[in-house]
Amino acid sequence: MSTTAKTRIVGAPVLRKEGVDKLLGRAVYVDDIERTGMWHGTTVRSTIARGRIKSIQFDPSVNWSEFTVVTAADVPGENRIQLIIADQPCLAQDQVNHCEEAIVLLAHPDKHKLRAALSAVHIEYEPLPAVFTIEESEKQDIIIWGEDNLIKNFLLEKGNVDSAWATAARIVEGEYSTGAQEHLYIENNGIIAEYDAEKGVTIWGSLQCPYYVFKSLKTVFGLPESKLRVIQTETGGAFGGKEDYPSTLACHAGLLAMKSGHQVKMIYDRMEDLAATTKRHPSRVRHRTAVDKDGKLLALDIDVAIDGGAYATLSSTVLSRATLHSAGPYLCPNIRVRSHAWATNTVPNGAFRGFGAPQSIFAIERHMDEIAAVLGIDPVELRRRNFLHEGDTNATQQLMREPVLMDQLLDRALAESGYTAKRAQFARENPTSTIKRGIGVAAFYHGSGFTGSGEVYLNSQAGIDVTGAGKVRVLVSNTEFGQGTNTILTQISAEALGIDYNDIEMAPPDTNMVPNSGPTVASRTSMVVGRLIERASLQLIAELREHSQLGENYTRAEFFAACERYRAAKGEVLSLCRYEPPPGIVWDDQKYQGEAYPAYAWAVYVAQVAVDTITYSAEVEGFWAVQEVGRVLHPVLARGQIEGGVAQGIGYALYEKIVRKDGRITNNQMTNYIMPTSEDIPPIHVFFEEAPFRYGGYGAKGIGELPHDGPAPAILNAIRNATGVDFSSIPLLPEDLFAGFANDRMVEEPAAR
Repeated sequence: MSTTAKTRIVGAPVLRKEGVDKLLGRAVYVDDIERTGMWHGTTVRSTIARGRIKSIQFDPSVNWSEFTVVTAADVPGENRIQLIIADQPCLAQDQVNHCEEAIVLLAHPDKHKLRAALSAVHIEYEPLPAVFTIEESEKQDIIIWGEDNLIKNFLLEKGNVDSAWATAARIVEGEYSTGAQEHLYIENNGIIAEYDAEKGVTIWGSLQCPYYVFKSLKTVFGLPESKLRVIQTETGGAFGGKEDYPSTLACHAGLLAMKSGHQVKMIYDRMEDLAATTKRHPSRVRHRTAVDKDGKLLALDIDVAIDGGAYATLSSTVLSRATLHSAGPYLCPNIRVRSHAWATNTVPNGAFRGFGAPQSIFAIERHMDEIAAVLGIDPVELRRRNFLHEGDTNATQQLMREPVLMDQLLDRALAESGYTAKRAQFARENPTSTIKRGIGVAAFYHGSGFTGSGEVYLNSQAGIDVTGAGKVRVLVSNTEFGQGTNTILTQISAEALGIDYNDIEMAPPDTNMVPNSGPTVASRTSMVVGRLIERASLQLIAELREHSQLGENYTRAEFFAACERYRAAKGEVLSLCRYEPPPGIVWDDQKYQGEAYPAYAWAVYVAQVAVDTITYSAEVEGFWAVQEVGRVLHPVLARGQIEGGVAQGIGYALYEKIVRKDGRITNNQMTNYIMPTSEDIPPIHVFFEEAPFRYGGYGAKGIGELPHDGPAPAILNAIRNATGVDFSSIPLLPEDLFAGFANDRMVEEPAAR
């Protein structure tokens, strides 16, 4: 496959496969589905962060004979949700470990009767001491998880960090923290479940990963795979929030369906969804960095800590990616990263766009600006002096075999944003203005696909078939939830087959119909699954040429005629491929060294801000995003991914704060969980440089997570440039700006006296 050859369909802004149905309101989401005899389900949740369940009482004022009631005693298999570690119960039985933990399930044919029934279930607890922060957990005064509260830890080493301190011109230290973040997908979590004694459990739902749900159903219900079926319905956004959590909700709905004998629909409202589902992991990252007099990095000593919440969920893989991205896109001979995921008695934290990288990239990119300030070097120049280049090795000692365009990306970002001129202009104007303007930069990379040996472990399979109705179907379990999966994969197949885009359709994401092509996560769909679809399509062409007289050049009619001849001879027109790692990919899970990712996407982002020193508000006035993501398969969808990620990153930096009291989220509605509106989002200028990856679908790398990594550090670096104050924590709200300015004045005034 040539990644530079001219293509007909790949690279073109074709219409989205599902776009017309969404535009005209024909798309069917899970809550649109109504069926005769269907009941509705709800969840009774814990009201304390940690404690033993002493009793569950049902108020006699409610006619409970009308309801189906499910507790942990009704689970026919193991009472465990299957993620990386099976530590999370499907329903709490003897003890609760966080507020909003599910204890009792209720179902009724009239959903309006469920609200009164919820308040009529009374649970008596024996409260136990709880842990709410990373700092409390790592002290281990109270053990709430395992033997030491430690969900996972990693040690990454390159060179000898301790040998560098004595020769350093300067040693710069810093601590940086990030808060939790809610996904805020448009459509809340929702599932419909059906149980049949012969057929087993069938799930329809708003979800990202059908086979993840499948795995938990198998354990909770103790059923063979032949009696399990998971079907994704149209899904209104996910951002990682529907990677792990639907496994729990599907099991809940399935248990109610099994006991009631009816199909059961469970749809969360916004308050329940915000209060009970997973969030982005809060983090604390400490840096100690040795540099020479010219700003060259000599040693990076990094400590990463994330808050996993009450159960492990996906914390180990989030921590892994945070660890691997913590040293940034920089060359350094000596690196040590010690990382830990700590348990707390809060709602479990899980997958979220970026998957740990936004936390550690925020820290390294803020820290680079602080190093520049200490040395009196322009922060852009400091980065340029330390960029990785082709032939260098990164923190895991992975050799950069593919082109590294960081200098080119930086030059374009500076030119497009007018960085140098604006920095000089703001320096002249700020001393006499109450509105302080600044401009900041962040440079970063993001690994595409699963970490290390992850893709080999997944052993993903994908392919295509040709129906008797004259359509090619893409067979994958990867799902569409707004990001463009359906469009990209059908583009790739149409290109490889040499037929029209409209001749390709997606098979329903139904575990009875499609192979397990892996989860729709980790920026892997275009690169990994796209390559599988490309290979499967080319494989089919080769088969048709060998067995069905398809010529070297052929028309659409000749292609489908060859397919029918093949069907007559072979029975079905099907082409499947298994994942094959690119050559030279070697990863040591024990040493945490080697090729962490087959490819990286690279970026430089620039933010321009205005800080009002009267109202203590910060506003992003302009944003420039320059990235290299391999080949751009669909320019409109690619631009949309960047714009959406930047908007989400602006919320992460300046607006979105989870507030908890005794472990319970207190701002779980849109009136008090503040997100940026369209009025708060500046013009976002998006630019691509292309360096196609030969082992990705038509040269693609990952794109979906990258744009969330860079906005927060670029924005806070711009605020640092505008105000001269070092802010090291996000979200940065007006009260934080006020406190930062006040502390800065307290430091300056004694010196002035």
